Amino acid sequence: MAVLTGISPVLLVADLERSVAYYTERLGFDCRVYGDPPDFATADRDDATILLALAEDSERLVPHWRIVDKMWNAYIRVDDVDAIYAEVQERGAGIDYTIYNAPHGFREFGVQDPDGHDIAFGQRIDPD
Repeated sequence: MAVLTGISPVLLVADLERSVAYYTERLGFDCRVYGDPPDFATADRDDATILLALAEDSERLVPHWRIVDKMWNAYIRVDDVDAIYAEVQERGAGIDYTIYNAPHGFREFGVQDPDGHDIAFGQRIDPD
C-alpha cells in the first residue's frame, strides 16, 4: 500500500521576493525560486514544506482568518514548540498569537506572514 509522505500548503502571495525573504529570514526556511520571471517558490525546513505562488491579482488574496475567525492557513507540527517560539522571536518574526496550551491538545503559537496568512506552530501535549 502506498504511504503518504507529507503535505504542503500552497499560499498565494502578492510579492514573491518579499515572501521568500520573510520565510528565510524570519522563519528559518530554505527557499528556492522558480520561473522566469519568478512566480513560484518552495520553502523547506526539516520535513515541512510550504509552497508560495505569486498571485496575479493580489487584491483578491484572503487569509483564512478573514473568513473563519482564528483560522490558520498552515499548521506546522514541531517537536519543541518552545524552542521554535524563542527562535522566531529572535529572528524578528511578529507573533500573531502567543504560545499557549490550546484546548485541542497542542501547545502552539502563530505568526502572520506579509500577506496576512496565519502560520501556526504546534506540538502535541499530554492530555493530563
